[in-house]
Amino acid sequence: MNKWARLCFLILGGGTIFKLSSMKDVFYVPMQSDWGLTNTQIGLSFTVYTIVQTTGLFLSLYIADRYSKKILLPFGLIGVGLCGLYLSTLPSFTGYLICFAAMAFFADVVYWPVLLKAVRLLGTQEEQGRMFGFLEAGRGVVDVIVASGALFVFVHFGEGKAGMQAGLMYYTVITLIAGVITWFIVDDDQVKGGEKSSANMEVLKGIKHILSSANVWLAAFGIFFVYAAYCGLTYFIPFLKDIYMLPVALVGAYGIINQYALKMVGGPIGGYLADKVAKSPTVYLKWTFLIAAIAMIIFMQLPHQSMNVYIGMVATLGFGAIIFSQRAIFFAPMDEIGTPREYAGSAMAFGCIIGYMPAMFAYTLYGWLLDTHTGITGYNYVFSVMIAFSLMGFVCSTVLAKRIKKQKLTAVAATA
Repeated sequence: MNKWARLCFLILGGGTIFKLSSMKDVFYVPMQSDWGLTNTQIGLSFTVYTIVQTTGLFLSLYIADRYSKKILLPFGLIGVGLCGLYLSTLPSFTGYLICFAAMAFFADVVYWPVLLKAVRLLGTQEEQGRMFGFLEAGRGVVDVIVASGALFVFVHFGEGKAGMQAGLMYYTVITLIAGVITWFIVDDDQVKGGEKSSANMEVLKGIKHILSSANVWLAAFGIFFVYAAYCGLTYFIPFLKDIYMLPVALVGAYGIINQYALKMVGGPIGGYLADKVAKSPTVYLKWTFLIAAIAMIIFMQLPHQSMNVYIGMVATLGFGAIIFSQRAIFFAPMDEIGTPREYAGSAMAFGCIIGYMPAMFAYTLYGWLLDTHTGITGYNYVFSVMIAFSLMGFVCSTVLAKRIKKQKLTAVAATA
């Protein structure tokens, strides 16, 4: 099986593994009316999930390279599937929380960094942008298909409690099937060190290498700055509603385009431009950070209160397209910086730890700015923070690009 076919199957797993933990996207109302969960309880489950996710990623530094991806990827998918099997019984709130903690472990700690490692190892250094671009786009396609299927099952079984249980079983079966397929299509890793003790030492050596590498830190903070700006895209919806008086009928359509269409389009475009035009994911991130900052500065100067709503929608979606093209390839520099491939798992886990950190504070910060400053003023503060993150990303990527260029020149001189 060629690498692109394998990538398609990896995308299937990557697009399904988070569906059970995101069940509220389809089943929020029946979770309240038929399961008896309150808004607070549903919110608390994500607090538990995030705690396990954040702390568990430090464990990923070890397990991602200590054990073969042929074991870890199916293990993560099947683990989430078994959680879904239990969730379909509509357990007590305690059981619900335990399941969310378990799903965070299986999906974010065991599976996700290893999936990124598997995608990195599938392609050459010149293909990293396209590999990660298609991963992001493919996950967007799977998102739409699987979520639509769950909604169809929910309606077919009469909605309510029976429909929700059938929908959860649908998610469960898809996830378990993806787990079984993954075991057959993923090749085994040659984990270094025959003895357990020597294998552990090799992994610890890799972790030490990752933590002491300035380039890895710079690449990780590149992810951080993209994600911090990405969190701000959420607030384009209330911006259009509050400032442009976006009709309710258009809110849903805009949300679908903003979350799914941009992911599906931005992924391949970002990957292609990074590989074929910029010929470097880091250089691509560098210039798109600058373009994003300039675009947002111009956007803030527009006469929003007198502009047509469709122009406002196009302008915000255009900015979102830049961010989504960055998000598609922001893990690609981990290969470009020359991190040894046997340490790919630890590098990806570290990138996740630093890169996804904005989720812990960015939404709170943006929300506080909007609550503290009313009207267009609050949104301008949010946009200003997004500009600041993009400019910091530009500086970070510029430094990294220079270091990579120097590293390549040194390597060429050494072989001359």
